[in-house]
Amino acid sequence: MIFDRQKISNETLLQLYKKLVKPRLIEEKMLILLRQGKVSKWFSGIGQEAISVGITCALDADEYILPMHRNLGVFTSRDIPLHRLFSQWQGKKTGFTKGRDRSFHFGTQEYKIIGMISHLGPQLGVADGIALANKLKQNGKVTAVFTGEGATSEGDFHEALNIAAVWDLPVLFVIENNGYGLSTPTNEQYRCENLADKGIGYGMESHIIDGNNILEVYHKISELKSSMIANPRPVLLEFLTFRMRGHEEASGTKYVPQELMDIWAEKDPIENYRKYLIATDVLSETEDTQIREAIKAEIEEHWAITQAAEEVVANLAEELNDVYAPYTHEEINPSEASENIRFIDAISHSLRESMQRHPDLVIMGQDIAEYGGAFKITDGFVAEFGKERVRNTPICESAVVSTGMGLSINGCKAIVEMQFADFVSTGFNPIVNLLAKQHYRWNEKADVVVRMPCGGGTQAGPFHSQTNEAWFTKTPGLKVVYPAFPYDVKGLLNTAINDPNPVLFFEHKQLYRTINQDVPTDYYTIPFGKAALLREGNDVTVISFGAGVHWALETLAKNPEISADVLDLRTLQPLDIDTIFASVKKTGKCIILQEDTLFGGISSDISALIMENCFEYLDAPVRRVGSLETPIPFVKAIEDQYLPKARFEITLKELIAF
Repeated sequence: MIFDRQKISNETLLQLYKKLVKPRLIEEKMLILLRQGKVSKWFSGIGQEAISVGITCALDADEYILPMHRNLGVFTSRDIPLHRLFSQWQGKKTGFTKGRDRSFHFGTQEYKIIGMISHLGPQLGVADGIALANKLKQNGKVTAVFTGEGATSEGDFHEALNIAAVWDLPVLFVIENNGYGLSTPTNEQYRCENLADKGIGYGMESHIIDGNNILEVYHKISELKSSMIANPRPVLLEFLTFRMRGHEEASGTKYVPQELMDIWAEKDPIENYRKYLIATDVLSETEDTQIREAIKAEIEEHWAITQAAEEVVANLAEELNDVYAPYTHEEINPSEASENIRFIDAISHSLRESMQRHPDLVIMGQDIAEYGGAFKITDGFVAEFGKERVRNTPICESAVVSTGMGLSINGCKAIVEMQFADFVSTGFNPIVNLLAKQHYRWNEKADVVVRMPCGGGTQAGPFHSQTNEAWFTKTPGLKVVYPAFPYDVKGLLNTAINDPNPVLFFEHKQLYRTINQDVPTDYYTIPFGKAALLREGNDVTVISFGAGVHWALETLAKNPEISADVLDLRTLQPLDIDTIFASVKKTGKCIILQEDTLFGGISSDISALIMENCFEYLDAPVRRVGSLETPIPFVKAIEDQYLPKARFEITLKELIAF
């Protein structure tokens, strides 16, 4: 192994050595504790330290790094107190996740490190968002994100690289090619000769680097960082290295040929660098011993601190309160000035006013810039706010959602427009596994609104007509909003954008240009979790949301003899349980109308809540009405049969007659 110090001082050479040795000695300690049963699980990075340390040392302390579970050197090189790392691994409250997650599944704004989730791919898109925020701020900062050769097969890898290339984002995409994805060798993972070649398809600069040569890593990253400041762009880096231990310790390495282990053992990044420093009189054997003894003493001291720390005690209130980031709703009441506008206009007005109020707000989606979006909601926005903030995206919903998370991490707000709510399925993973869990896991907000044009009645067929709110009401950490009127859509969307939590904002397409209402011309907000009582009566409580509200009102207009409370839920998560219960206790009967299919829908939970809490007030079973248990069809005759509007009137009359 050839080391080229270039112009690096002796002091820096020694600092790099100390930072290499530290994670190795920590690992050696952890492996002993693992065998003693004092540590539950361990993912070893032995043999790969030069990549983590070299990259971290080449970047500024305020530049974000997104590591994986074999990158202990990133954390130690950022000088995180060891007892906090140990506490994290031991599930102590003095760690970073209050015992809610393990290993390196955490982030810390203090040290500008954003940890992984086990799905791997989304963190690449998060790096895009962080880099986009840096670019908007024009602060000259670079972002580095790690992945393994196995994860380069994930769609998120390709989506994130494509976005970064199209938007010229200053991201270092770091592939640690260590030969195996768990037990699967590289020749069973991909057919290209080099993973760096994948950059060619995205018009991206790429390099292959000896990942076991600390100086080669450090020099290359330093060089690229300087270049990317002058010329912002993404760079794909393939670091050749090897995993000297199992995927995690329990898996072992029996599947690896011994001759391969022997070859890579000779390329050990620490031992070879140590020999170089000694040969060049930068380090002596005595100094080496002193360095190692000092680090071992630090490890023992901090391990003792962790052991003395109290175990986590379950606290119900704290667990529930930490699901969402704190948010105090700011009630902004409108003036009397109003204009009669359509549902779709109210959305556009809210977006425009929010863009004016929040200069750090970025809207992303397919065709939303010059074209104005599939429904022309953002028409004219580019002229007013510029393409930096109103961004056309490639067709890659998953990475775009993750990019929104990155924007939030780096101090911006993000709105992601799904062209149709149906397409959110390709962005499902980062919504339910990243955005939803972010605050609960490590106290980080997810300031992202996902707009969801949804619903049937337009003969658009199975892939453009779903109303899929139930996919998300089940997931703790998400807020779900589903308005039915222009007034509500503007006020609730304003609130959604203000709220630092992830919000799924459903907009029924059939209402876009069919529903008009007088809407205040200035900015106002409506709180979440407050249903609207649209009509009062004594015979029955009718509960609905979205287009179902209008179907219910039309049905009642045809049947004036029925005296009904009509509740428009407006938000499904949080749900206004108090208003529901009060109405049911008054009327004694309840019918819930949803456009979605019945099984597993929100109406099932509302019905169960009513049965559990208002049973003694009921004069009849709670009834639910929803669409047929089929995908939504295209032809009008069978779409009309599918939708629940006609069945609602029949069921309502049966309930009244009960």
